[in-house]
Amino acid sequence: MDVLVGYATAHGSTRGVAERIAATLGRAGLKAEARAVETVDDADAYPSFVLGSAVHDQTWLKPAKGFVRDNLDILGARPVWLFSVGMPGALRGPWRRLAPKEIPVILRALPPELSYRSHELFSGVIAPAQLPRFGRVLFRLMGGRFGDYRDWGAIDAWASGIAEELTRGSRA
Repeated sequence: MDVLVGYATAHGSTRGVAERIAATLGRAGLKAEARAVETVDDADAYPSFVLGSAVHDQTWLKPAKGFVRDNLDILGARPVWLFSVGMPGALRGPWRRLAPKEIPVILRALPPELSYRSHELFSGVIAPAQLPRFGRVLFRLMGGRFGDYRDWGAIDAWASGIAEELTRGSRA
């Protein structure tokens, strides 16, 4: 396997993004596997990584942070890309303009010694059932809209860039 596309998801949106990334890498001729990070027994078996997590309270989910922490020695010696899945696409007005400011907060919560090539924040799916009643009311008052905001074109473009970098490196 050339690439582990490891992910942590709360409601399945991040799994969908990871599967799409793995499929794009596969179309480029790489062997890529999308797996929940908590099911990975041997991270050392993978020569490269694309790791992602749903973002809750401006941080990755515990399984993703734990995977990174527990495998820092392996990750430090291999190419790593990171992605986060949040809800900037569901926000409107001033809240949407504040969404990019979440990126440094997300990255600061990861181990500082983690070396990675790039990080992308993608929008995911936000459904009413994912929030408690007060959260739904607050979300709507902030101008939020429920729906699927995954930008498959942006996800494919980012994954294609990773594939290009990996295949160029293997030809060198």
